Amino acid sequence: MPHLLDSPAEWLRHLFDTAVARAQPDHGLAALLPPPPRGRTLVIGAGKAAASMALAVDRLWPSDAPLSGLVVTRYGHCPPGARGGRVEVIEAGHPVPDDAGLQAARRIVGATGGLSADDLVLCLMSGGGSALLAWPAEGVTLQDKRAVNQALLHSGATIAEINCVRKHLSAVKGGRLGARCAPARMVTLLISDVPGDDPAVIASGPTVPDPTSCADALDILARYRIEVPQAVHAALHSGRLETPKPGDPRFDGHQVHLLATPQQALEAAAAAARQAGVAAYLLSDAIEGESRVVGQVHAALARQVARHGQPFARPCVMLSGGETTVTVAGPAGRGGRATEFLLGAALTLQGEPNVWMLAADTDGIDGVEDNAGALLTPQSWAQAAQQGLKAQDFLDRHDAYGYFERLGGLLYTGPTYTNVNDFRAVLVL
Repeated sequence: MPHLLDSPAEWLRHLFDTAVARAQPDHGLAALLPPPPRGRTLVIGAGKAAASMALAVDRLWPSDAPLSGLVVTRYGHCPPGARGGRVEVIEAGHPVPDDAGLQAARRIVGATGGLSADDLVLCLMSGGGSALLAWPAEGVTLQDKRAVNQALLHSGATIAEINCVRKHLSAVKGGRLGARCAPARMVTLLISDVPGDDPAVIASGPTVPDPTSCADALDILARYRIEVPQAVHAALHSGRLETPKPGDPRFDGHQVHLLATPQQALEAAAAAARQAGVAAYLLSDAIEGESRVVGQVHAALARQVARHGQPFARPCVMLSGGETTVTVAGPAGRGGRATEFLLGAALTLQGEPNVWMLAADTDGIDGVEDNAGALLTPQSWAQAAQQGLKAQDFLDRHDAYGYFERLGGLLYTGPTYTNVNDFRAVLVL
């Protein structure tokens, strides 16, 4: 572990790496895998961690027991060794669905044909699965889904709201894929990227019943003023796009297990900090809201600790997770919610001494950029001033990437092959 006083930034990076390591799918997986069935075992799945989950299952599954299937992950998120195994890996577009995701969804559904009560289906789902399983419901085009998805991502809607709409415009999400697997036994293994760890929200719940309704989806579209084609609106209004609901007998005996959660990742980072003699506090694993505002709140708390020793004594590190949002009203620059969080914090701290902050997405990609997130140091504000960079100008055009790129503060990790969403660490010395 890097020494804290030698390099606070590297020390924070170590906490992030520790959190990501805890979120890898091999933690506790062996104990959750059922014994091989009398029939065949089919592996299906989707998400940024789907390929690494499939690789872990393949390694643990008995070599003399049949195993086959396919999963879809984001382009570039297939770990070494995942190809060539018993489970095929397909790559597709994220966060906006593409034709490869459509073809992958059709192939996954096709693989569920002919299942019997003697068969077992292992469903591997993680964040990102909503966009990667891109088969629209009847009467909805892929272009319709892409347009609605893009509008939702820019609207400021929460992930639960976004996924409620996605479910009802899909041929496979909201429990529809799971219903197709009956009467086979189903075991769904999840890596959570959503506040609250609700299986019905993770990847839009393809294999679990959906408690939301078409009416809920319409309310969300109206709340965020998102227009959909008249035919889609009519299908939602009529209830024709309704999803399978809790109590549906096709899900009897279905087991659902969480392999990794944001809370577990944060706890691992906190344990690493305490081992280094630094007090660690978990603020929440489920923070939502506008990224810049959440950044300002974290910064105000850090400033209170730095100046007054309240509510925590320093040195300490404060950790949080969840999924914030970025509402884009017009043309935008570059940057995801982690870098925008830090840019909001920078405006509040304005070079506050003894405060370092790291914010990153645990999948290694902040939004659609090539960085995982960024680092904010006590020197960042002065460095920006020397270059004539005004944080508010960059924030106004949602160009947090450009701001931190100029400062050399971007954090690059590459794909991590997992996803438990946002990781934020605030160090006060």
